[in-house]
Amino acid sequence: MTTHPIKTDTTRLTMLADILRDFAGGTTEHQRKRLAEALTTLGSITTYEAMRYLDIYDPRPRVYEMRHELGWDITTVMETGMTEAGEKHLIGRYVLTGLPPASESEAA
Repeated sequence: MTTHPIKTDTTRLTMLADILRDFAGGTTEHQRKRLAEALTTLGSITTYEAMRYLDIYDPRPRVYEMRHELGWDITTVMETGMTEAGEKHLIGRYVLTGLPPASESEAA
């Protein structure tokens, strides 16, 4: 596992800020919508980015719901990151590997 600084490039930050603005709200549904938009737009998102830039304090339950209740195919890849204080942390990166099946109402 490679260690890298925990930081997000400017273009990605702008996209995350747009997602937060476009899908504002504190409900679990709003959080899932932000996470879904980030995954479909960016292809992946770290737990750090979801917490810090999408206002999803704990993204793990949202990912669980998306996988097991809504049918999203999301893979977790573990990375080691270095904080500003120089401490190593294990960080999950959620990678979109498949969209959920279309609902019957969408297919009609």
